Amino acid sequence: MWTGEMKEQKQQSASESLTAAEISEISAEMGHYPDKAAVSIEALKIVQKHRGWVSDASLVAVAEYLQLAPAQLEAVATFYNMIYRQPVGKTVIHYCDSVTCWIMGSDRIRDKLCRRLNVELGEISADGEYTVLPAVCLGACDRAPVALVNEELRLDLDEDAVDKLLDR
Repeated sequence: MWTGEMKEQKQQSASESLTAAEISEISAEMGHYPDKAAVSIEALKIVQKHRGWVSDASLVAVAEYLQLAPAQLEAVATFYNMIYRQPVGKTVIHYCDSVTCWIMGSDRIRDKLCRRLNVELGEISADGEYTVLPAVCLGACDRAPVALVNEELRLDLDEDAVDKLLDR
């Protein structure tokens, strides 16, 4: 991607530049880090907060603002699974698929979520509201199975809890 496509994305970045609010928030974060590379994940999270995901063009715009190579920022963006590099629903449900959650039934939770929302993993529901994604570990093994719904951790999930979550 980082050859001809990147050149095209760089040309498009002028049309998808950072907003004043995004620049202001990224600039404020820069004071907390020793260099521009260190603020890269926070900058991506800020763009994602405003736009819902990080497009190629917005990644290039962030790279230009931070004076980093787009490939360097892409490496950061693709390493962290909470940075979305494609559109997602308004509500993102990360179900934990670690060994502990799997033993406790996370596959049933995943199946119930996908069935109720009529989506496959990574897809956006027809109403644009939900995306279901796996997470390697959410750090609550003693309360397995668990899921992170946007930024809220849901513990001790079962199929009834999934119904309650989606019915609210």
